[in-house]
Amino acid sequence: MSAPSIARVAVDIPLPHLDRLFDYAIPPAMAAQAVPGVRVRVRFAGRQRDGFIVQVTDRTEVEGRLASLSKVTSSEPVLVDAQVRLVRAVADHYAGTFADVVRLAVPPRHAATEAADQREWPRPDVERMPGGGLLAHPSGEAFLARLARGEPVRGAWQVTPRFWADDDGVDDWTRGLVQATVAVLRSGHGVIIVVPDARDIARMRDALAAVIGLGAIAELHSELGTAARYRNYLAVRRGQARVVIGTRPAVYAPMVDLGLVCLWDDGDDLHSDPHAPYPHARDVAALRVTGEPSALLLAHHGRTAEVQAWVNRGWLGDIGLQTAERRHRSAAVRVAGDSDIALERDPLARSARLPAAAFETIRTGLTQGPVLVQVPRAGYLPVLACQTCRTPVRCPVCHGPVTARRATPGRQLDCTWCGRIIADWRCPVCGGSELRAPVVGSQRTSEELGRAFPGIRVQESSGDRVLDGVGDQPALVVATPGAEPAASHGYAAAVLLDADRLLDRPDLRAGEEALRRWLNAVSLVRPGASGGTVCVVGPAEARAVQALVRLDPAGHADRELQDRGEAGFPPAVRFVTVEGSARALGELVDLMDDVPDADRLGPVELPHPPKVGQEEPLWRLALRAPLPRGPELVRAVKNAVSVRSARKLDGAVRVRVDPVRL
Repeated sequence: MSAPSIARVAVDIPLPHLDRLFDYAIPPAMAAQAVPGVRVRVRFAGRQRDGFIVQVTDRTEVEGRLASLSKVTSSEPVLVDAQVRLVRAVADHYAGTFADVVRLAVPPRHAATEAADQREWPRPDVERMPGGGLLAHPSGEAFLARLARGEPVRGAWQVTPRFWADDDGVDDWTRGLVQATVAVLRSGHGVIIVVPDARDIARMRDALAAVIGLGAIAELHSELGTAARYRNYLAVRRGQARVVIGTRPAVYAPMVDLGLVCLWDDGDDLHSDPHAPYPHARDVAALRVTGEPSALLLAHHGRTAEVQAWVNRGWLGDIGLQTAERRHRSAAVRVAGDSDIALERDPLARSARLPAAAFETIRTGLTQGPVLVQVPRAGYLPVLACQTCRTPVRCPVCHGPVTARRATPGRQLDCTWCGRIIADWRCPVCGGSELRAPVVGSQRTSEELGRAFPGIRVQESSGDRVLDGVGDQPALVVATPGAEPAASHGYAAAVLLDADRLLDRPDLRAGEEALRRWLNAVSLVRPGASGGTVCVVGPAEARAVQALVRLDPAGHADRELQDRGEAGFPPAVRFVTVEGSARALGELVDLMDDVPDADRLGPVELPHPPKVGQEEPLWRLALRAPLPRGPELVRAVKNAVSVRSARKLDGAVRVRVDPVRL
């Protein structure tokens, strides 16, 4: 039998109609280096292209003489078989290409790091198992036992939102993930932990390092720099590092003998990749543990409808405390003006932005420590409207939203789209010149609270100015969602302002996202037994607000899932959106195969103006089908896009499968 002399190469070409492997002959001089997983250079369509060898074989279906590999860029295999299967599955699931996904999975090469000697990675210390976390739940204890036996168990952990600063066994997501990691390491397998951002990486790393040792942890995220990121990636691929912590690309890490994938807070939109084909780390993790049998742990304060759908189908086990016990362990949550008695005391409780209940919560909390005030928007006056007719203020040139960054003489306004300064605005509807601010930002809120509580330090955490943390002295911390700094001993109280603004957003996930952000804020407050309290300023009758008071995100997600099923939105159905010019969308529809039971919504013109160099406005076409028909719908869309690409038709289209934002 002849030695394998043909390389099947995944060429770095994102064109949909070329989404397949290409055969190249392996020159005898490259035979020793041309192995699966290495980077190569090949000639394709008259140009030199990068690629990866996916398979080496002695057979080909190509007639005639094959072109030869131009160069083996590196003899280091950086793409393993499990990754190849995962990348292919993700590309097919999201109607993308192998080339697009593999860019997300494999970091750029750093030749000096590749040639240098790797440091010795110490073995993780798995002798100590911390208390609390998952061990605080009977179902969590059983989950850990199955992990220790190496079983591919899957669970959704509903973490109780409570601040902890002691070792009495309270819930905390970092403790639970540390316990799961130790259990899996004891079984001889590797662990991947995926979190939304660098702050969560630091928190998870510190918690894990205190148990297994800092030197045994590899990090994979963009803030590391090219060399450090590639060094850690190679350590994982070579089997030296057994624990990986990172942001969404870490879910593709080439872990040897993978035993567990953990993902924290899947509802955070940072888990959704902004690059084509726009995969979500939660779904990539699910595809990975299905194709590479291993365990999965999704931990969260607020539950998404996608996770609830998996729980309802039995694909995920439910881990967590009963609702009553969860309320007992967390801060007490109340709504301003939630009863007739409260309205008798404060008739303006449902109309004032800072009702008496909110002031009382802040005043009482400041006697015990810092108080958190969460506001939906950063800036000063981020949204403006006409005082007379309530017409939103728009730029007279590009029609973009207008904001006032500070109260300045002459009332200078700035357009957030084109950056123009608007000095003399008049309403195009009624001709009025007076303005009102339906939404107040964090800067204005800080000013108002500073005047209301003289002598109290007021700190702001939002946008690019995110505080790392605060002490235990009385202070007011005004923060936007996701930018709340942790207090060293927990916040004595929290006030969640403008709850209706989060709920009124024109977004399918408005209620789900609002509840997630509120619960993450509640998790920073001391438990009720220690005096911790949370006051919500918003509509008491809203479903998300009631779920917050009950601390029942699972119940909210279940009802949300039912509503989406009735309305025909994901995850109850497979939903695909395609954006492009009207002509391009028309061509796509003509080229698509018929999918039984599929619906077509639109196309509709998008409200945003064309970008520079874009002559035609964008339109959006929505396609949906029942879940059993979902793969067929995605294939039909991808095939139609491939035909347009092969015919070199004008106009690009953007395809999103089950988009995060609708």
